Amino acid sequence: MKSVPKLIRHFIGIMLLSSVLLIILNFALLVIYTLNQAPNGSPWITAQEIADHLLQDSNGYVLTEDIEFELQNTNVWAIFIDNATMEVVWQTGNLPEIVPMSYTISDIASLTRGYIDGYPTFTGEAENGLVVLGYPKDSFWKHMWPSWDYHLIANLPKTVLSVFAINIALIFIIYVIANSKLIKSVKPIVGGIQALSTNEEIHIREKGLLSELAVNINKTSDILQTQSRQLRKRETARANWIAGVSHDIRTPLSIVMGYAGQLESDMQVSKDNRKKAAVIVKQSKRMRNLINDLNLASKLEYNMQPIHPERQNLISVIRQVVVDFINMNIDEKYTIEWQTDEALTSCPVCIDKDLIKRAVSNLIQNSMNHNEQGCHIFVRILAEDSHCKIIIADDGVGATDEQLEKLGHAPHYMVCDENTSEQRHGLGLLIVKQIMFAHKGEMTVKHSEYDGFEVDLSLPITM
Repeated sequence: MKSVPKLIRHFIGIMLLSSVLLIILNFALLVIYTLNQAPNGSPWITAQEIADHLLQDSNGYVLTEDIEFELQNTNVWAIFIDNATMEVVWQTGNLPEIVPMSYTISDIASLTRGYIDGYPTFTGEAENGLVVLGYPKDSFWKHMWPSWDYHLIANLPKTVLSVFAINIALIFIIYVIANSKLIKSVKPIVGGIQALSTNEEIHIREKGLLSELAVNINKTSDILQTQSRQLRKRETARANWIAGVSHDIRTPLSIVMGYAGQLESDMQVSKDNRKKAAVIVKQSKRMRNLINDLNLASKLEYNMQPIHPERQNLISVIRQVVVDFINMNIDEKYTIEWQTDEALTSCPVCIDKDLIKRAVSNLIQNSMNHNEQGCHIFVRILAEDSHCKIIIADDGVGATDEQLEKLGHAPHYMVCDENTSEQRHGLGLLIVKQIMFAHKGEMTVKHSEYDGFEVDLSLPITM
């Protein structure tokens, strides 16, 4: 039931992540909005620049044309109040008539932090006086008496974090309470689905929010159990039948092979009869091999064949198979060529050595059995990514596209020639496929580059 806590953690994680992202988003929007509405310092800077650029000559005070032009474009007026007389000694041409021309100290204090008749004012300190800029009435909002408690500002980060923590805790509590029933209903459902995958017999209590789903899972379990019992009966009967027939055939087949062998080697028997005896021996061996293949295929299919995987160098294993075939003094019309790159010295895999040798031997023997006119057989090993690939190809008659399609999809791999009762590529390929399946490998059949038949076996590399 590891998936139930994982499911709960998943929902809680999504909820917490959503809450945190929502809070961060709100905080970011608040910061952006605050920055856009933050106190603007540019009017104070402009006032000070005007104070610095206001020059005095014989005719009075003069402001440079570019700065005066900028003030006119922004509809800002300016005055210069002399320190000695507290009178306005210079002004811009757009000065409103309601602006006073003389000031007291209290007036100066008021306009510095506030307004002149509704116009927000900003000051710049000059050598002999004070420059005052007046902006349009709706351009700025000045706080007349700003003051903040020191402890409030100092503890603001802690306060914000505390509020965030409380919000997250409240959201979590609300989520758990709201979804406790759903989580309680999900747990047995998940357990039932897991049990279905292992073919266990289950029965979920058909109550709660997901009762309808529980009913369907229970019905599915009953159907699967019935099918499983029937399938086990058929598989047991089939395996017993194969084992019994194989056992019963071996003894009379051995007798037939023995007598046929004696007749084949008896020089008193006519040459024609000795040839017939040789055919009997040859076909009896094929029957014996077929029986052995049938038993092995049955054991592999029902997991009755013990697998003993060990770390092996695949190149050494397959090279030994090729050497064994060459040493068998096979017919001269069959040649086996080892094409593995000499630079590839190791290809480590975890395999049952005997089964892999059996698979490769089957493929080489297939090329011989189904190319009676002779052929060249090519064996090579490649290392591709994380897999070792065994390639067994020949330049024989090969197979048609239709036959390859059947070989790739037929569950039993029993494909026969049109003009003979002999199997073209039959039980041997089934055994190869089952051996590869037992090793978590893959088998692919296709046309070879030599216009013949090719089988590729892929096995995962062991590090």
